[in-house]
Amino acid sequence: METKSEKELLLLNSEKHFSALLEIIESVPPRKRSIVIETKERDKSFRDVLMHLYEWHAMLERWYREGIDGDIPQIPAPGYKWRNIQQLNMQIWENYQDITLNQAIKKLKLSHKRVMAIIKSHTNEEIMIKNYYKWTKTSNLYSYFAANTSNHYIWAIKKCEVIANSIIERQKTFLKSNKI
Repeated sequence: METKSEKELLLLNSEKHFSALLEIIESVPPRKRSIVIETKERDKSFRDVLMHLYEWHAMLERWYREGIDGDIPQIPAPGYKWRNIQQLNMQIWENYQDITLNQAIKKLKLSHKRVMAIIKSHTNEEIMIKNYYKWTKTSNLYSYFAANTSNHYIWAIKKCEVIANSIIERQKTFLKSNKI
């Protein structure tokens, strides 16, 4: 049996987790999918989670484009350091409060497709060798790609499961209280 490369596994796992994420959202009746749940967490709706992923895809694409062009990208974003990632994530949340869930799904599907195309455009060696690209410094492309696809989708699945369960429980409580 042929062993799959890290690149192939990353692509497979990213697609698998991305599909699982969308299936969770689709498991909720369409009219209920935009419900905002009560939680102390930052992300209170499917839209919040999807736009978080979308924005991180956009940042990855910017880092990649600038890095391939020979520049050193400002990572994670201009004006932000890793130590204030919470503020960056809150800014992302605030920026997308006027987006609908359908818009969020469309945007995320497109950004996912673009990121998968970037990964596919590289050899396994280009992805796995540390410092292959100057802009990745002591890291490799794999760490950037995995953090913003497969690994991030696992995080999003967990968040969306909580949201879906909350929406479903809320519906059950409503039906019981109204004896429907």
